[in-house]
Amino acid sequence: MTSQPVAATPIVYPDSDGMPMADNTKQFRAIVTIQGNLDALFRERADVFVAGDLLWYPVEGRPDIRRAPDVMVVFGRPKGDRGSYRQWEEDNIAPQVVFEVLSPNNTLTEMAAKLEFYDIYGVEEYYLYDPDTGDMSGWQRIDNRLRVISELDGWVSPRLGIIFGRTADGMQMYWPDGRPFVSFVELQAQAEQERQRAEQERQRAERLAERLRALGVDPE
Repeated sequence: MTSQPVAATPIVYPDSDGMPMADNTKQFRAIVTIQGNLDALFRERADVFVAGDLLWYPVEGRPDIRRAPDVMVVFGRPKGDRGSYRQWEEDNIAPQVVFEVLSPNNTLTEMAAKLEFYDIYGVEEYYLYDPDTGDMSGWQRIDNRLRVISELDGWVSPRLGIIFGRTADGMQMYWPDGRPFVSFVELQAQAEQERQRAEQERQRAERLAERLRALGVDPE
């Protein structure tokens, strides 16, 4: 009697950890604003992947080792939809930059565990933002360890090129050209203001052309 080989049970890497993306509207708005601005910043770079609340599995065969950063940026990987970020399927490239946005439910133990995870698995820059106070902390990988950035005011991210600046409302992030990060609502308001300005300019030009024609002058 010959024994039959036992089929290996496939390892499941869930696409969800069952946890909500955010605990409140302020935290959600901060996450979406950071993710959206970074996605827009690298929209022309096909090799930069930006994601929010996506499970990252750094070790094949270990679905228990995972984190879902609020925002992560991966240089060297193509854009596209993913159910999770399985590092061994991504040329073994770890996210280089990670952002976490605090909620009132976060504990010191939880945040320490996240820092330890990002330190162990190769994150180059880690930023922690508190939307209630506007305060922000940062860590940069030096000598193969994440070490705290002593002063974020005026800091320029080596990987992202974005600028951090302290304001009366707390820490603000800026595009490399100096434009502040804005929410989708603020972006739409700016677009509407620009549309109105362009419309006013058009109407002004039309009125001037009408006056010139009335004087017998060809506006062309």
